[in-house]
Amino acid sequence: MNISEKYIKRCIELARNGLGTTYPNPMVGSVIVHDGKIIGEGWHRKAGEPHAEVNAISSVKDEGLLKDATIYVSLEPCSHFGKTPPCSDLIIDKGIKKVVIGTMDPFAKVAGRGIKKLMDAGCKVKVGVLEEECLELNKRFFTFHNKKRPYIILKWAQTQDGFIAPQTKAEKKPVWITNKYSGTLVHKWRSEEAAILVGTKTVLEDNPNLNVRKWIGQDPVRVIIDRELKIPQDTSVYNRNQKTIVICHKKSEVFEDENLIFEEINFSENIARDICDILYKHELQSLIIEGGTRTLQQFIDSGLWDEARIFTGKTRFTAGTKAPLLNGKLEEEVLIGSDNLKIYRNDQSDNF
Repeated sequence: MNISEKYIKRCIELARNGLGTTYPNPMVGSVIVHDGKIIGEGWHRKAGEPHAEVNAISSVKDEGLLKDATIYVSLEPCSHFGKTPPCSDLIIDKGIKKVVIGTMDPFAKVAGRGIKKLMDAGCKVKVGVLEEECLELNKRFFTFHNKKRPYIILKWAQTQDGFIAPQTKAEKKPVWITNKYSGTLVHKWRSEEAAILVGTKTVLEDNPNLNVRKWIGQDPVRVIIDRELKIPQDTSVYNRNQKTIVICHKKSEVFEDENLIFEEINFSENIARDICDILYKHELQSLIIEGGTRTLQQFIDSGLWDEARIFTGKTRFTAGTKAPLLNGKLEEEVLIGSDNLKIYRNDQSDNF
């Protein structure tokens, strides 16, 4: 690993601190190095707040060192005025002459313009250091802007004999297949994604909250598929505690507000594609699907998924609802207590 890669790796580590809090912005980390020593670090913490480069520059105690320093950043510095001023302007104003960038920004208002502005000002710019790692860091952001849909994560738990639900749930609702540690991890995942989706059957059988209770973080937007609006309005998903989008055939007479929105689709066509279009319209960059087999399989069959996280518990049902059928590339396998977690990637999907 060379010097540039070493510091871009550190930028990536810093950027990950913003997972789940920077939407709709990407995660970005920045490091400033003078004479082989880090003199400043920062990352983008939250949309509307200072960007990574601003935080890194602000952390430098002696700004007189900046003219002889190199700034490293995992993503191209912005060149436009948004909720904050352009970072490329700040770099130029502070007299930093060397800039190392992990990858370009696909966002239309940036897309190479930040790099051009820096070069036009006389900065020496290097682009494409640990580029694959930088793309992976912002897979949600890149998927959203390049594919015009959210980054889609499938998640389910199955028994040793391949069922996700028993034949009957008369004993208790919901029926837990995995242990409490896996349950906590799922809530951590929810805090990292923009939206969470389930179908009608899941809501009617389990009455889930679909929020973050076992972790600290922001609740995702709830997305509920309810074609005929069968779900009673006294269920948890209608409590308006978090934004909820109901996907239906025909809108309800129920009063809509900022936390309850009804969206119509044609259920005789590509349901998964139509849902992706709606979520793109609502600027939701990522989606975790925790629905039943039918809901999950619709996205699998449409090829509209990027990642699948599958728990296998120690339980056996012998009968019930079979788990979805999925072909993907196994990326990782870990034990969560007594549970086995496998993470797959959709190797048929185009890159970001």
